[in-house]
Amino acid sequence: MKMGVDIETYSSVDLTKSGVRPYTEAPDFTILLIGYKVDDQPTRIIDLADNGDGDPTLLPPVPSDLPAGDLDEFLCLLTNPEVTKTAYNASFERTCLARYFARPMPPEEWRCTMVQAATLGLPGTLAQVGAALGLEKQKLTEGAELIRYFCKPAKDGVRHYPKDAPDKWERFRRYNVRDVDVETDIRDRLSRWPRPQVELDAWTLDQRINDRGVRLDVGLLRQALELDAGYTARLMSEARQLTALENPNSDAQLKGWLAGRGLVTDSLDKNALPSLLEAATDDDTRRALQLRQELGKTSVKKYEAMKRGMCQDGWVHNLLQFYGAGRTGRWAGRLVQVQNLPQNKLNDLATARQLVKNGEFDLLELAYGSPPFVLSQLIRTTFIPSEGCRFIIADYSAIEARVLAWLAGERWVLQEFYGDGLIYEATASMMFHVPKDQIKKGGSRADLRSKGKVATLACGYQGSTGALIAMGALKSGIPEDELPGIVKRWRKANQSIVRFWYDVEEAAIKAVQGCPSTLDHGIRFECEADYLFITLPSGRRLAYYKPELRPEPQFDKMGLTYLGNVIKLRKAGLHRKVRS
Repeated sequence: MKMGVDIETYSSVDLTKSGVRPYTEAPDFTILLIGYKVDDQPTRIIDLADNGDGDPTLLPPVPSDLPAGDLDEFLCLLTNPEVTKTAYNASFERTCLARYFARPMPPEEWRCTMVQAATLGLPGTLAQVGAALGLEKQKLTEGAELIRYFCKPAKDGVRHYPKDAPDKWERFRRYNVRDVDVETDIRDRLSRWPRPQVELDAWTLDQRINDRGVRLDVGLLRQALELDAGYTARLMSEARQLTALENPNSDAQLKGWLAGRGLVTDSLDKNALPSLLEAATDDDTRRALQLRQELGKTSVKKYEAMKRGMCQDGWVHNLLQFYGAGRTGRWAGRLVQVQNLPQNKLNDLATARQLVKNGEFDLLELAYGSPPFVLSQLIRTTFIPSEGCRFIIADYSAIEARVLAWLAGERWVLQEFYGDGLIYEATASMMFHVPKDQIKKGGSRADLRSKGKVATLACGYQGSTGALIAMGALKSGIPEDELPGIVKRWRKANQSIVRFWYDVEEAAIKAVQGCPSTLDHGIRFECEADYLFITLPSGRRLAYYKPELRPEPQFDKMGLTYLGNVIKLRKAGLHRKVRS
């Protein structure tokens, strides 16, 4: 038995900024509507909203032809382990229902239709998936306005109840029912391609990880925010006194002040400030620019995200999203973005951490200098393990270069990884025919290492000069006119990888033409119904919806397109724009 579920809720906490757990912990959190559909039965709705008196209506405020649900029946189905519950972004429904009814929601009893759609290369929202599949029933477009009206406090803090707009409330009820219909239709449409058990188990594990969360050092968090606020206020005070501006951190105001001192600029971003500092002709102008530069470093967004996401237990939850990276299926970071934390470079991190936690800010600045730099170093340490436990931090080393070389059979790259593992130096050596020892740090041709590094990072997946720039080639001091030569040298040094690109492209095109094929390591290309599937060595299938071959006159060949967001088939080796 399957039960599709969709709920409408109210909370004064901003869901997008704080995450679902703090959202449900707000004193005014409540469930307004529950729509549910059991197997092929009509969708029913349970109206739990009140009119500000704390007494749920359990009845529609105006006559309605929507089938009424039964709360006792729904709870029996919800807690029955034999019933598979499905929802679009099931993590939200699981968390809200568990909080509201004070009952566990084991993730193994749930299936997420949003993840199911993502595994098949479909776009992210319920409305987008419904449109892509051409469903007969589409998500109602007025839902966003109704959610703003009933599910969030107004700008003046006032909450709207069904009695305030009975006709709107009835439309909101219909919107809830329609969402259930769309979700279950998508679920059933995509059931032709069931997710493997290993993927279901991975999602279940993901839910348990997010349910458990990560513990925060609350004292350190609070002191870090206090340190930043005090330091920022000090800089702003000096800047106001120096410039006489109301807001010296305003681009428009500071540009005008600088122009009055003979320094005209279109930009005040961090890349423009070094040249402006060089052009400054007096101490006041130079100091104003230094203050602007320092104010730009005082961002504590991750600490602020921790504070917003911190729950009553002192932990932060839902930091990861399973299959969050489109089409490849990688986990994505949410709220604090724990997949992109600054590295620790302070030699005496523990002492700096203790000074911040103790509030000894003057001593900290005397010993370590700029507080923003210290705070960035301490972000990782704000996450702390439970008593008797420890964190183990691990990362794959040069994973893209290693796997690509293995797939393509680029032997010299594999040999380097078997040996010294100095892939940047070895790449530069192959590109410029200079002994690797001379390219190592401190060597006579160490300047070539940066070229080997950006080429390794940018060129492996058909990247050209644009990819080199995106990877920081110009910032590392490489002249722009040298970039085409770097691309050419890299491709000459990695001919097996270049050949692999075209093997992948040819296999994909043949699959769309009706001829499935398999490359080395079990990479399989085949079409089923409206999909091109690429099976990876791990067994995971990448899906491309509605693939087509279209002429590409600039290349005098046929190009492969698919329906989706305007992205590129880069890591699959198909460097072609897709139609949106």
